[in-house]
Amino acid sequence: MEKIVLTDQNTNETEEFFCVEQTTLNGTNYLLVTSEPEGDSDAYILKETLTDDDNVIYEMVDDDVELSAVGKVFAELLEDVDFE
Repeated sequence: MEKIVLTDQNTNETEEFFCVEQTTLNGTNYLLVTSEPEGDSDAYILKETLTDDDNVIYEMVDDDVELSAVGKVFAELLEDVDFE
């Protein structure tokens, strides 16, 4: 699993995540990430909102309709993973 480091633009605090899967829907890139590389842990869906020369900006998906739709795609891509 690829490890990515996200930096909060306001506080410059960093947090490490592991990218479980990525997909593109309607031209928008999404990442399914988790804080632990193995075992049970919380997962988050991030949406790419902006790309400049060296940086990509991701935001947590918080719209329920969008979250449900993207979650279904990730569930299909990862048949052996249980989503709750």
